[in-house]
Amino acid sequence: MLVLLWRQARAHIHLQSEEGTEMSLIRSIKEEIRIIRERDPAIHSNMEVFLYPSFKVMIYYRMAHKMYLRQHYFLARWISQRGVRRTGIEIHPGAKIGKGFFIDHGNGVIIGETTVIGDNVTLYQGVTLGGTGKEQGKRHPTVGNNVMISTGAKVLGSFKIGDNSKIGAGSVVLEEVPPNSTVVGVPGRVVKRNNMALPQEELDQINLPDPVREDIMGLQRANAELTNRLLDMEREIKQLRAQKQNP
Repeated sequence: MLVLLWRQARAHIHLQSEEGTEMSLIRSIKEEIRIIRERDPAIHSNMEVFLYPSFKVMIYYRMAHKMYLRQHYFLARWISQRGVRRTGIEIHPGAKIGKGFFIDHGNGVIIGETTVIGDNVTLYQGVTLGGTGKEQGKRHPTVGNNVMISTGAKVLGSFKIGDNSKIGAGSVVLEEVPPNSTVVGVPGRVVKRNNMALPQEELDQINLPDPVREDIMGLQRANAELTNRLLDMEREIKQLRAQKQNP
């Protein structure tokens, strides 16, 4: 198995980056090790990187993407589908993915053809970066740098997720997200702006604002205030009636 993975990894050395420089196999593996160890506390040894679906699917993606750019579309999809069967992660060969990309667990992740992903982006299992119909041209999201998209989130349509943003688990995002934002809910709503820490530093999928709870608490506070005012009015009316009866 490791021999097969090693042979697949050797393909990295033949892939050229956009600057036209040939990627070093050793350097690319070290970078993958650094990214995974930085973002996944479950890893215990560097050799485990070769078993990660994220590592394997990116090898398939880079080979398929190169074929796609050369307009060998059938071969690109054939390579891509092999990656899907081995990892459960579907990345269209036409997608553009930046540096420092990591998919944790990864099963069920889908990335559409015209998706653009920036640097240092983290996705979790079940994430979909998809379109909304049969529209032509750019129809999938653009994800900025340092973005975290949590488990089961769906980002649908051609708009941008701003840099340094978080998408909460299970959210359905249908419109543009400003930079440094936190989005939760169905449909997704911006509930926090100007996040201070970068998402890939914390990778916190739990401690996010709950807009429904906040709305309910706001209604409870308003109801309590209204009730208190009615009670005050009732007391004043009783006092006025007592004054009339005993002038």
